[in-house]
Amino acid sequence: MFPRLKPSTETISLRLPKSLLDHLKTLANKRDVPYQTLLKLFVLEHVQTELRLRPAKAS
Repeated sequence: MFPRLKPSTETISLRLPKSLLDHLKTLANKRDVPYQTLLKLFVLEHVQTELRLRPAKAS
């Protein structure tokens, strides 16, 4: 019914050191993607890695 509907997103505010943001923008430019998109990919990859590496805690 809505084939182009994107998953829900939530806006956040994130403060980064200027040098880190500059590096991120440089990397994004080299990959020809917006820096916000690259940052989302980096966060997603790291979270997925962490979730795979950490055993589930028993309740």
